[in-house]
Amino acid sequence: MSAAPLALSVLDLVPVRTGQTSAQAIAASLATADAADRLGYRRYWFAEHHNMPAVASTTPPVLVAAAAARTSRIRLGSGGVMLPNHSPLVVAEQFAALEAIAPGRIDLGIGRAPGSDPVITQLLRQSGTTSDVDRFPDNIRDILALSSPEGAS
Repeated sequence: MSAAPLALSVLDLVPVRTGQTSAQAIAASLATADAADRLGYRRYWFAEHHNMPAVASTTPPVLVAAAAARTSRIRLGSGGVMLPNHSPLVVAEQFAALEAIAPGRIDLGIGRAPGSDPVITQLLRQSGTTSDVDRFPDNIRDILALSSPEGAS
C-alpha cells in the first residue's frame, strides 16, 4: 500500500521586507499564490493582522479575491478572519461573494485573537477589547445561519 502524497498549503502573513512597500509585498504574495497553484499546492490562506509595519495582510477577503482572479485550482481562504473584529453578517456576505467568484475554492478560517495590539484592537471593536471576544460562539452560530440556504431567521 502506498501513502497518499503530502498535501501542501501556505499560510501567508504577506511579509513586508526591508526596503519594500506594502504594495510590493502584496504583489509578491499574489505571485507566490499563483506559483503555489501551478505547483499543485492544496490551499493558500491569508492571515489577518493590523498595524504591523512588517505585515501587509490586513484584509483576507480582499487578498483572497485578488488571488482568485489569478489562480484556477488552489483553494483560497483566510487563516483566519478575526471574528471579534467584524460583523458576522459582513463576514458571511464577503465569503459568499468570494464563493460566487471562485466556486468550490473558498475556505473561511476564523479566529478570536485580537490580531493586533490593545490600542488597535480597541479601534477595531465597537464595544471594547474583550466583550466582542465573549460573543465569539454566538458569532459562529450567526455565520453558520447566514451561510445556510435558508438564511438567518
